[in-house]
Amino acid sequence: MYTELSSYLDAFIAASDEGSFSAAARRLGLTPAAVSKSVARLESQLGVRLFQRSTRSLALTTDGERLYGQVRLPWSEIGDALTDLRQGAGKPAGTLKVSMAHTVGRNYLVPLLDEFVLRYPDVVLDLHFDNRQVDLVAEGFDVGIGGGIELTEGLVARELSRVRVVLVASPDYLQRFPAPDNPAELVRHRGLLRRSLSSGRLTAWTLKNSGGQEMVATVRPVAVLDDPEAIARAAACGMGIAMLPLPHVLPFLESGELMRVLADWYADCCGLICPDTSIGGKSTI
Repeated sequence: MYTELSSYLDAFIAASDEGSFSAAARRLGLTPAAVSKSVARLESQLGVRLFQRSTRSLALTTDGERLYGQVRLPWSEIGDALTDLRQGAGKPAGTLKVSMAHTVGRNYLVPLLDEFVLRYPDVVLDLHFDNRQVDLVAEGFDVGIGGGIELTEGLVARELSRVRVVLVASPDYLQRFPAPDNPAELVRHRGLLRRSLSSGRLTAWTLKNSGGQEMVATVRPVAVLDDPEAIARAAACGMGIAMLPLPHVLPFLESGELMRVLADWYADCCGLICPDTSIGGKSTI
């Protein structure tokens, strides 16, 4: 029914604009007979005559003028809106709300954003930098980038990379307390422990090496922190040995403020991207 009414209105408006069925037919890519038939059916449905017809002229009746004045502009705007929608179908658009850790976001993702916005000009980025594990669904995030994200029902995860978790300490600390030769010797060292924001538990130091050995190391806690950047800074100040993802300590290693401890031992965590199923409620990337 809607499709028929649409074609009837298209024919009526084109005939009114052009002043003839023949010109309206050329504009619509139809035959004059098809345009005339559509107008006649619209008149039949409305129960009024819209045109005064003669062999030489086509003129709107009073009812036709009133209908033309009421529908010409709105119908044109509806047509434009539908055209825009069809042309934009499947293209990402809307607001993309993203959660990411401070260091990873600033150092690794922000430099990529210029290329992203050029590729997806209709997407507005809403970036949240946080070192806590957000509730993607409850807090309305479309994407969470980081490790340790709880994959609840309805979330889809894609592994971006393997992030190595390493042991580090400052040169000053290692001068005062000689570096251990194996993980068992960590028990004699001061450790900066990390508390999980999501569970409240201390993160265990489960280490492995390239030979396949694995063990849980023990240290003497000197401080417990829940922010990896704060832990890295505390380690750089000489407070003790820390176990942190490489992205958090890389700037300190490059500057010489921190050094690797037990370089053959490490832990793995995966860098995940957990997207919701939509962007701004409109589309997906």
